[in-house]
This record gives sequence, C-alpha cells and structure tokens, in this order.
Amino acid sequence: MQLTALDLTAFRSYQRLSLPVEPGITVMVGPNGQGKTNIVEAVWYLATLSSHRVPHDAALVHRGESTAIIRASFVRAGRPLQVDLELTPGRSNRARLQGQNVSRLRDLLGEVRAVLFAPEDLGLVKADPEGRRRFLDELLFVIAPRYASVKADYDRVLKQRGNLLKQMRSMRRGGSGRSVGGLDPAESAASTLEVWDQQLARHGADLLRARLHLVNRLRPHLGYSYLRVATDEGAEAALDLPPAQRGEVSSPADVRYRSAVLDELGTAPGELPGLREIHDAMLEMIAARHDEEIDRGASLTGPHRDDLEIRLHDFPAKGYASHGESWSLALALRLASYDLLRLEEGDLGDGEPILILDDVFSELDVHRRERLGRIVTGASQVLITTANDTDIPASLDGEIHVVDVRLGEAVPR
Repeated sequence: MQLTALDLTAFRSYQRLSLPVEPGITVMVGPNGQGKTNIVEAVWYLATLSSHRVPHDAALVHRGESTAIIRASFVRAGRPLQVDLELTPGRSNRARLQGQNVSRLRDLLGEVRAVLFAPEDLGLVKADPEGRRRFLDELLFVIAPRYASVKADYDRVLKQRGNLLKQMRSMRRGGSGRSVGGLDPAESAASTLEVWDQQLARHGADLLRARLHLVNRLRPHLGYSYLRVATDEGAEAALDLPPAQRGEVSSPADVRYRSAVLDELGTAPGELPGLREIHDAMLEMIAARHDEEIDRGASLTGPHRDDLEIRLHDFPAKGYASHGESWSLALALRLASYDLLRLEEGDLGDGEPILILDDVFSELDVHRRERLGRIVTGASQVLITTANDTDIPASLDGEIHVVDVRLGEAVPR
C-alpha cells in the first residue's frame, strides 16, 4: 500500500497543507516543533482512528477552528483508494470512503494499513499494560476489522456491569433500594448481574482468543526481529528469513499473552484453546468472584485486565532490560507487526503496509540506527521524520525524497 497525496485542513499546526508523496523513502526534515510528526500522525489516525500522542481529538484541531479534515489518496492492491475524515471534538466524526459516506467510523479500520514506530513506543516495554493491550488491538483491527465491534461491545458491557456492581456495593453497605416488579432490590440486582456475566463472557472470550491467536502469530517475528535490530549480522539483508523458518531461530526475546483465564486453563505458550473452552472458564471465574467484585465495585476478570508480557532472556523485560535493550524490544515489536502484515497478510492482495518512523533515529545509538536503515531499505514506502539530515543512517540505501518542514508548511526539496 502506498500513500500518494495528503491534504490537511485545520489539522494540528496546519491551516492548510497539500503534500504529494512518492513511493520509496520520504524523509521530513525540520527543527523540533515545526509539524513533522503532525503529518505522519494524520496518516496513522486514518489507519487506527486514534493518535499515538494524545487520547482525545481536541488537540488535533487547529487553534480557533472547530473541525479538522484529513484527506488522503492511496494505491492499494493496484487500485486507487480515497479516504476523507472530519474530526469534530464534542460531536461524531464523519468519514467518506471512495467518496461515499461511511455509516460507522470503525468501518474505516483495515482500509489503511500502516505500522508506526515512535519514541512513545518505549512505553510498550516500560509502562503499564494498557498501552500493550492497545498495541495488540490496533494491529488486530487492521488484520480483522470485525474485532473493533467485538471490543466496542465488550467495553459497553464492562461499563454497564461496573455501574451495577457499584450499585450493589452501595446496597451491601446499607444504601436503600426500591422494589423492582415486586422483587427485593438485591435479588433484582443479582439477576441482572447474571445477564451481564453472560454477555461479558461471550464478548470477552471472542476478544481474548483473537488476541491470543495474534500473539501466537507474532512470536516468531518478534524473536527474529529482535536479533535483527540487536546484532549487526542479523540486520544483513541476506539473512531475511521467510516466516516458516523464523520460529526455528533461537532468540533471547519472546512475548506471551497473560490472562488469568488462560492460567486457569493451563494454556501453554503457542497453544490456542477453543472459544467455548475460554468462554466457560471465564464465566465460571466471573461467578466465583462476585463477592469480591461487589466489594470493589469493578469487574475483575476479562481481557481488560490481561497483558502482553515481553520477555528477555526468559525474564520480564519491564524492570530487567536495559534502556538500549528496551529500545530494541520496542522496535522489534513494530517490525514484527510490519512483517506479519507484509508476509502473512500480504497474500490477501493488500501488499505491504506503509512503514512510519517518527523521530526515532535521534533516540537510537549509531549501531541500532544503521541496523534499522539496513532492515527497512527496500520497503515499498517509508515515511521518516527527523530534525537533522545527519541523523539519516548511511545504510538507508536507495532514492530518498526529502520534504522540508517549517511551521505550517511542508515543501518537497
């Protein structure tokens, strides 16, 4: 997949931007704070319907404006693709695909395929599980967009069930409750809780199994990608192994999907239990923790509490890996995602995704920078942001298109 043109209106620092984009490697160069990241953030938003920098859309709209517009032209599987998106904080965003209105925004997911590596990705190794769950879900939605609806349904049930648990906690602590249909309030709440239990287990099992299947597919790419970014020999193009051989490579890096439900089932790394098996175990665990959940006013079992455990030398990387090793692991996660889409999903006719490297060369030491350059050389399209031309590694071979970025402007050199 290739981006051919990007038009921004009232997006971030750009009142108006029209930027043609060439295949191959495009490097956006300019001092910090001039708007380089804003350009690639717009592309990433079209791919994931979220920003990699802020949790809310309000920061994406140019100061003094009410709506931001992203228009982008792509070529996907040899055919043109046009995506338009209007961001209006406080109201529902609107989108058009090939000039036609999209009824649900999440129907855009999977249309634009991209992988982004940014300084914020260090948090994938060092920060809390929420970011790692988001990483998995973003990749999952690109591969199988229907799971965006599953996740939305799960979040809705989780919220409603949480509200009920808080009400039951209040009743348990002596709060008054009114009779509902002649039933005692506590009995009515308990009956309603069982209904939410069933829905939580149904949507939760579907999401958990999809995440687990994704991690199982990602594991061989992760171990192999870590060797490529951590060793000079691994980064050589001649050692680019096909997917079938990557699982045979001995690597110190590994990743596991951690869930109390899978622990209860005794699931070994690489295994994939059936959907009914996961559902039944989750439902049983939910019912067993009712008292504790009511006391705490929160749901304690389900994929919202799971984690993607990143390991190095068979130890959890968080708290064990050095700063450099953590960078290599974060980069390996993104490269593994890129390879999964490029090698295993590319046979669907989509081609490889757009690879985005947002201000990462300045964060990497010279050895990792050169390795990364060797690894991404030859990619169909790479978008790079950097403050200095000198940060571009010499190993990044081939024709490079440079765009000079100054506040509010981006001009091809």
